Amino acid sequence: MTKSVLIEKVTERIGSLTRKQTEIVVETVFESIKEALIRGEKIEIRGFGNFKPKQRRARRARNPKTGEKVDVPAKRVLHFKVGKALREAMNPK
Repeated sequence: MTKSVLIEKVTERIGSLTRKQTEIVVETVFESIKEALIRGEKIEIRGFGNFKPKQRRARRARNPKTGEKVDVPAKRVLHFKVGKALREAMNPK
């Protein structure tokens, strides 16, 4: 699903907002999430999941093509943990 498809679905569901208004709402939500993650905050959306930035340590790796040792610098990565409700909806018993 793309952002434009999401905007269309929200517009259809709400009905009282125009597509442009819905686009502003969706953009605002995504921007707020992005800004919080950049600040290092955890995002918890009940029933969906958690987004949490984590720090990866620097390490030595190997270039698979040449076999040469390469230093990989430390970096921040995003970790997503699916929520219980979504996990159960995807894997019904």
